[in-house]
Amino acid sequence: MQVKYYDLENKNVFVSGGGSGIGASIVEHFCEQGSNVFFVDIDLSESEKLIKTITEKKFKKPNFIECDLLDIKKLNSIISKIIDDNGPIDILINNAANDQRHTTDDVDEKYWDNRMGINLKHFFFTIKAVKDGMIKKGSGSIVNLGSVSWMLGEGDKVAYETAKSAVVGLTRSFAKELGKHNIRANSVVPGSIATERQIKHWLTPEYKKWLLDKQCLKRQLKPSDVSSLVLYLASDVSSGCTKQNFIVDAGIT
Repeated sequence: MQVKYYDLENKNVFVSGGGSGIGASIVEHFCEQGSNVFFVDIDLSESEKLIKTITEKKFKKPNFIECDLLDIKKLNSIISKIIDDNGPIDILINNAANDQRHTTDDVDEKYWDNRMGINLKHFFFTIKAVKDGMIKKGSGSIVNLGSVSWMLGEGDKVAYETAKSAVVGLTRSFAKELGKHNIRANSVVPGSIATERQIKHWLTPEYKKWLLDKQCLKRQLKPSDVSSLVLYLASDVSSGCTKQNFIVDAGIT
């Protein structure tokens, strides 16, 4: 542990897509802080593997609920039960996404709606589900995960990039709407992060060389580079920060 945020201990934290990649790092970091972590994911195997890892490290064990985030009714039901059993969600981390590459010709109406559902729609509905508890408590921190891909205009996943650009507007709108209740909303915008998925599918030696040439910092970013910032924004240490987009891309934009 590099930093101990004492105010995060025993806080109720909800993370979407927490089973692998950046989400898994976020879950692990909150568990290390002693938070009460609840996370949803569609991948049962990866989620169970994460819980085993966290348990072996003797961090606080997270609570996993299997959920397809396209099923908003089920998602709402899960969040309602968590709140009924444990009290309001103090910290909401909207992380789940799918950055599968595609061309314009690959996209039909069904695919478009699917990408919006995975990469944007659940962000809105999780916020809607937790906000009343945060309002009643008079505090809360919401962190939405974006992507620098739309800033770069990479052109190999237009539906994904469209959804991720919308995260900026969603974050700023909720920051304004909920700010009077002392609820903060910020977005964290990662660049190329060396998750297992990225390494397996796209982080070729050629692409890595291109990245390092473009980045100001000449190293590959890791999931912990993102989760460390998420912790800061979740903590009251950042109590003056809201309506902002915090970029973690080693200076590529």
